[in-house]
Amino acid sequence: MSRGMSVDRRDFLRGAAWMGVAAVAGGCQLNRLGFGEGGSMQNFVYSKLANKRIRVGFVGIGSRGTGAVHRVSMIPGVDIVALCDRDPQRVSENLSWLKGKKYPLTPKSYVGDEAYKDLCDFGECDVVYCATPWALHQPVALRALKGGKLPLVEVTSALTTDESWELVEASEKYRIPCMQLENCVYGEIELLELNLARCGMFGEIVHAEGAYIHDLRAIIPSVGQKFNTEWVWRYGENMQHKGNRYPTHGLVPICQTLGINRGDRFDYLVSLENGPHNVNYEYFKKEFLTDDDPRKKDPPAEMGDMNSTLIKTVKGKSILVQHDVSSPRPYSRVNLISGTRGIVRDYPFQCAFEEKCFDHKAHDWFSAEDAAKVRERYMHPMWRNVADVAKKVGGHGGMDFIMDLRWAYCLQNGLPLDMDVYDLAATSCLCELTEKSVRSGSKPVNVPDFTRGNWRNVEPWGVVNVDLKKMGLDGGSVSKDNSALNV
Repeated sequence: MSRGMSVDRRDFLRGAAWMGVAAVAGGCQLNRLGFGEGGSMQNFVYSKLANKRIRVGFVGIGSRGTGAVHRVSMIPGVDIVALCDRDPQRVSENLSWLKGKKYPLTPKSYVGDEAYKDLCDFGECDVVYCATPWALHQPVALRALKGGKLPLVEVTSALTTDESWELVEASEKYRIPCMQLENCVYGEIELLELNLARCGMFGEIVHAEGAYIHDLRAIIPSVGQKFNTEWVWRYGENMQHKGNRYPTHGLVPICQTLGINRGDRFDYLVSLENGPHNVNYEYFKKEFLTDDDPRKKDPPAEMGDMNSTLIKTVKGKSILVQHDVSSPRPYSRVNLISGTRGIVRDYPFQCAFEEKCFDHKAHDWFSAEDAAKVRERYMHPMWRNVADVAKKVGGHGGMDFIMDLRWAYCLQNGLPLDMDVYDLAATSCLCELTEKSVRSGSKPVNVPDFTRGNWRNVEPWGVVNVDLKKMGLDGGSVSKDNSALNV
């Protein structure tokens, strides 16, 4: 639905001029002024799969991909028809698991470093579910689009601005959605904040904060171990890059609540980080690293411990996004939304709201009892409806299963997916842009408008739901999934 008047020629030219400046400042190419073939993909309905069984092929079935296989196998109307990984053992293990669960199909196996190309080009699937290491997310998604298949891509889905543009243009050209699998959008507090916002409890939202603060030093090999696969693809990013290489867990839920690309958009950012102090301790080098480990060098990593990025939106809102995976501190995504009437934050959950301006009721956090009442009263209807089943399955408290239920429900019922390729691009490109800002002494960097001005014409994400009865799903047909690591 339109939020107001459409973009006329004058508005388009004004936007085109801005994008030329943004392209130079942000480092992206200048040939991005018109929509790809077919036009915008915002609110696009992929009717090809409506009222049909959805055939899914998985690319990358390590810990995260294996968890996805387990979850998706429990969703009615979805068939797992292909499994792809460079490691034949992972394929074999997942096939054995499915057989042990008496899964009615035997998925086709694709094994090898480039086996995903055959799956995307020739595999008899409708959806490609990508859970590979980060560097392969964009190539797999792009290949899937070119092969006529809908990509569902784990985070972060692209690592550069140009990679993001390539996915935008391919999605538009082939008229196929491309969705980033940001599970934190479906967390209880993130959905609560969305519902509070749509009920007007924040007033006008003016500021938000999100983060990925997670002590991941445990992925470092212990004494005597050679480098494991997670070190290769995850910690290796910290060694080679600065900036925020994993912005989406804290940021995408904020984007959904604030209406980024749907009534507002990112304008520019500044990014700052400290040094790699926590991976530079002598005891770390002595006790945890083998003699041939490149992290013995000084400094052992390019990336600082804490990266803080401030984003300004066109409508004047500010967003703080942080990333720290090497400090000894409790896990947090922060989840803070602040408006003219009140505030919510998580870890732990706290809230405060005014009933009328200057009534001072928001000068202190609500009591635990009153905060619990807010949490219950404004619980998102999808969480209220699905949480019991989702928690039974698990996966980050159930939000992983809700995410998979929701994309399946949308495709089965002819609904637009909750997150589109523009959401993917706007958040994924921050990997490159935050590094540019850090390396330039924290200078401002413009964020491209991947919607080419269409953000003005799209309504913010609404309060959505899943009809479990319509899907044919009940609590008795699901089981606990203990396969995935909570990283």
